[in-house]
Amino acid sequence: MALGSHLVSPRSAYTHHGIYIGKNRVVHYAGWCDGPRAGAIEEVAIEDFCSGRDFYVKKHATPKYDGTQVIARARSRIGENHYSVWANNCEHFCEWAINDRHHSDQIDKVTGGAGTTFASAAGLAARGVVAASGSVAGLSGAGIMSGLASTGAVVGGGAVAGLGLLGAVPGLAGASLLNNTVLADNPALDKDERESRTVGRAASYAGAVAGTAGSIGAVSALGTAGLSAAGISSGLATIGATVGGGMASGVVIATAAPVAAAAAVGYGAYKLYKWIRD
Repeated sequence: MALGSHLVSPRSAYTHHGIYIGKNRVVHYAGWCDGPRAGAIEEVAIEDFCSGRDFYVKKHATPKYDGTQVIARARSRIGENHYSVWANNCEHFCEWAINDRHHSDQIDKVTGGAGTTFASAAGLAARGVVAASGSVAGLSGAGIMSGLASTGAVVGGGAVAGLGLLGAVPGLAGASLLNNTVLADNPALDKDERESRTVGRAASYAGAVAGTAGSIGAVSALGTAGLSAAGISSGLATIGATVGGGMASGVVIATAAPVAAAAAVGYGAYKLYKWIRD
């Protein structure tokens, strides 16, 4: 096995990563090596790295550094104790040592899936709020409009404000969640990575706001009479029809959009800024 190899050891729902330094020794970020616990970067026997599991070597077609350099880079961070499963994990560490890229395929996949799941949940929750809060209960046309108006009244508005509020609140919450996990600042990271995360955090909030405005704009554009009661009803119905539903489905889509936008714009801006800096 070549010195500086990227070792990957499968766990039940994730993979653990380390750098082979010779003589059956590995440098790795100990966090989540054997379950949900934090841990510093350390040098261990390969048996301890694997924790009773197998391992394989991940190939890098065009690594930035040779094996000797990779080992030196990995060893230079021994003792660092700023592990974050979302923002500074064992895969991030190995990719940095080999390619000078703070990157984790696992986090990319989870972030995309979590954004979609959270957006769907927010949309369904908004539909429930609309159904329960109006003077006309349920998800009939009158019930939805009544629910939106009651929600908007919380901020001194009407149905349009209700639609905006139901999108903006979970959208901003989703941005905050992203910013405090995947895009969280970490003093162990280099200057470019920290700057990229700063850009992503700002962009996620902008995405939530833009997604909210975009949803209201779509309802207005697709409705028969702008943002009047008839316009909102027809706009939501048209949006819902894209998935084979009606107004209730339109509410789900319109209120889920800001959450999806926060995740897509925030994480996308982070990745784009990293690419530009690289």
